[in-house]
Amino acid sequence: MKIVGSIYRDMVVSAACCLDNNKETVNNLNVFPVPDGDTGINMSLTISGVRSADYVAFEGTLGEAAQKAANLMLRGARGNSGVILSLFFRGIAKAWKDMESADCEEVIAGFKRGVAEAYKAVMNPMEGTILTVMRVMTETAEEAFSNGVITEVSALLPFMYKAADETLQRTPDMLPVLKQAGVVDSGGAGFLCVMEGMVKALEGNPVKAQEVKPAIAPAADFSSFSTEDIKYAYCTECIVTKSDKYKGEDTADALHQFIMKLGDSVVFVDDSEIIKLHVHTNKPGKVLTEALRYGSLYTVKIENMKHQHSNLSNEAVAAEAPEEIAEEPVSTGPVPIEKKYGFVTVCMGDGIRDLFTDLAADSIVSGGQTMNPSTEDLVTAIENTPAEIVFVLPNNKNIYMVSEQAARIVDSRKVVVIETVSVPEGMAAMLAFDESATEEENVEAMKEAVANVTTLSSTYAVRDTEIGETAIKAGETLGLYNGKIVSTSDDRVACLENLFEKVDGASIITILYGEGAGEEEANHVAELMQEKFPGVDVMVINGGQPVYSYIISIE
Repeated sequence: MKIVGSIYRDMVVSAACCLDNNKETVNNLNVFPVPDGDTGINMSLTISGVRSADYVAFEGTLGEAAQKAANLMLRGARGNSGVILSLFFRGIAKAWKDMESADCEEVIAGFKRGVAEAYKAVMNPMEGTILTVMRVMTETAEEAFSNGVITEVSALLPFMYKAADETLQRTPDMLPVLKQAGVVDSGGAGFLCVMEGMVKALEGNPVKAQEVKPAIAPAADFSSFSTEDIKYAYCTECIVTKSDKYKGEDTADALHQFIMKLGDSVVFVDDSEIIKLHVHTNKPGKVLTEALRYGSLYTVKIENMKHQHSNLSNEAVAAEAPEEIAEEPVSTGPVPIEKKYGFVTVCMGDGIRDLFTDLAADSIVSGGQTMNPSTEDLVTAIENTPAEIVFVLPNNKNIYMVSEQAARIVDSRKVVVIETVSVPEGMAAMLAFDESATEEENVEAMKEAVANVTTLSSTYAVRDTEIGETAIKAGETLGLYNGKIVSTSDDRVACLENLFEKVDGASIITILYGEGAGEEEANHVAELMQEKFPGVDVMVINGGQPVYSYIISIE
């Protein structure tokens, strides 16, 4: 037996379905108790493109099927785990380029190339992660093939799945933090789901996608009204997986009433486990911020209806125009370059968006903790920035790799990713920028500014766990110093005060308050910091960010 294009297509589609079915289980393996357990969602969204009707019906060679799947995953990649998964499949596609089929030896060669591509993306790979599961699985299979234990593809994939599972179960012995939390690596668990789906398809029992066929309706005439007639610009949809506090039917009426005030065309489903909402609004950020109070975002879609209407109107006009005019394509590529430098930054919260806008960011991508943008999202933002050199500020450690992938895809302008892992670091980088300096001088200045920033933040624990010798209870406030949990308390302000003790000195302090915090409390926090650092300028800004009640920048 050999793997041909149609078999491989079915294997990756089955893998996507299997991962989607188990994404919440994978999410729950996240070691740290902060509300960002989205490994399963990120990996599922990364691979979900292969479930499209276009790919499910694809007919072609093995090389073509592998390349098409890799392209879909690369552009859909979200989070570090998603990027690693997409690169694994890109490596397979590279190894199988121009191939009609693959036998046992060639399958192993493809997986080896996939592992190599995935490892290249991680600067300091650690044992006990998804990378370990991929590598040990492949090495074990290669050894078995070399020794004649495995000779057929039909036996190879089940053997690899078993090796992956055994390696996954050993990850707690490789990473002490996993053993302490009593879990296996979440990324590795997601990869095991992928392998399970591939094996089931190879055995003739693929995991099926549940597709909903849309009703057939006549096409609308989008040229019958003006773009200016659209009162609310953004069609905003999301699904929220309810937190324990809100599980049960009809527990989110306050959210329903909130979005009713922000726009029209409201559709609201308040189920026992999820909330599904749709609204046309001019403030999509406020909708998502409020929705996050009820749980974690499962899916998000925001579309600019004015932009869509303009495009559809143009298509309608082109369709009715004489043939020689209709043949002229409407440009949908990168915007023209108008200046030397530009910025793309990632953030959440209306106040933080306004800050980056004031700092002259050209494109702002909505995303951060619990909602990682895809590679495609960043590619679009970069190509919509009218600059020769575009600096990208991911502002989150889980978005950096996606930013790097986007930079490799864009060829219409030079893209430079500055490794910012927090909003304060992104702000510091933009403040250090000098329009008159060279690219190299700016990169050096921004990196230096980032290195001189300390980020304090507070959020809440989503479950009971232990970090080191610290016992953490669900619902407690967590204080983070440069992303590491160093303080816990039932009292948010007390937790912040413990954080302040970790700081040696400051010259400028900016307090961004968000979910759960109010202006009065934020001003009290500012007074406490003023007492600790007399004479230091302290600014208080309503950042509006979800998940984190406070993000504090100290320079």
